[in-house]
Amino acid sequence: MARTFRNRTEAGRELATRLEPLRGHDIVVLGLPRGGVPVASEVAEALGAPLDVIVVRKVGVPGQPELAMGAIGEDDVRVVNDEIVRLTGVSPDDFGRVEQREREELRRRAERFRGIAPRVDLVGRTAVIVDDGIATGSTARAACQVARAHGADRVVLAVPVAAPESVEALAGDADDIVCVQTPSWLRSVGQWYDDFTQVDDQTVVDLLRRSQRPREPHPSPSPVDEEVEVDAGALALPGHLTAPPGAVGVVVFAHGSGSSRHSPRNRFVADQLNAAGLATLTFDLLTDAEARDRRNVFDIGLLASRLARAADWVRGQPAVAGLPVALFGASTGAAAALVAASDPSRQFAAVVSRGGRPDLAGDRLAHVTAPTLLIVGGDDTVVIGLNREAQRSLRCEHRLSIVPGATHLFEEPGTLESVAELAATWFVDHCEAAGGSR
Repeated sequence: MARTFRNRTEAGRELATRLEPLRGHDIVVLGLPRGGVPVASEVAEALGAPLDVIVVRKVGVPGQPELAMGAIGEDDVRVVNDEIVRLTGVSPDDFGRVEQREREELRRRAERFRGIAPRVDLVGRTAVIVDDGIATGSTARAACQVARAHGADRVVLAVPVAAPESVEALAGDADDIVCVQTPSWLRSVGQWYDDFTQVDDQTVVDLLRRSQRPREPHPSPSPVDEEVEVDAGALALPGHLTAPPGAVGVVVFAHGSGSSRHSPRNRFVADQLNAAGLATLTFDLLTDAEARDRRNVFDIGLLASRLARAADWVRGQPAVAGLPVALFGASTGAAAALVAASDPSRQFAAVVSRGGRPDLAGDRLAHVTAPTLLIVGGDDTVVIGLNREAQRSLRCEHRLSIVPGATHLFEEPGTLESVAELAATWFVDHCEAAGGSR
């Protein structure tokens, strides 16, 4: 179901997940100034690719500026649509006048943006052209044509939202088109953003300047594997902290009803996350006395509060200080994780729910900002329905992954391994992205 993005940053992060197959390829991410650059910045950061702008101007038909009769780009690149020129009867002089006006604006923008760094060479590379959305598609078409004229071997057009008819019309201009959403009715791109504040030239310059800075390496904590006492405010709760060398993030576990930090399923997943380069904290959300009262087991507010305090505590541990923090919740613990992640005063890199009850998070789902992965067993039909319903309330980046043949506890051979693999990939990707953006 189509939904709005909170802002261009969120849209860029969601778009980056769709472009993950391009990681490791010889790509250049090209943002269309100005609104496409904040989106492109998130994509380039997530994929570890260079960021540049593709400064293009449509040459619109006089009196019909949205109808492109050509396009111009830097280094005197000039593309003419002979068919449009013929059908509209535009004379060479008329074309020249429009082109001259657009070239002056192109020159102004190029001088402003190229003060940061020269244009990235596209010859023989894959150009990933990013905008904040496509309505008519004329600017996107111009950008594709200019990228090819600059020598790009392959052109990928990537946007968070686009009109389906425009995507179809652009099929011949790009080798691949990637969209997060293609709503059946799109009057304007801005209607699909909660915050569609105009982007100014200085913001573009700042993003380009930031992309030129060398990435600071993640801190390399000393390996830790020890029993700990987690400060949860009025009491200390027993836990276990494991941090492999060079960890890229730390995952705090929230177990489900009737379980504890000794849960063999959570312990198995934690071991797999450690092997993938993630630190983990497993701890008891309740004392033994509290756990005997079943009302506490389903007190999502209490569990979320304990989980949030545990996350605050782990941020201060020397072995994992400075690492992005993520949450892994099972059953009712998943609801607690989502409620904790809805607190605007705390930032989490990601959330994963295993066989979770996100529905128990209620209206807090709409306030979750961390990228969220919902994992459900294929034979756990009731919980699948609850997770699909919860998806309708989530406004953050999210995904539902169904493990075939698995029941609620993932006891079938190979199913828990699938959970661990899905969770590890989600956490590593988003912790690395969060660490890089800091």
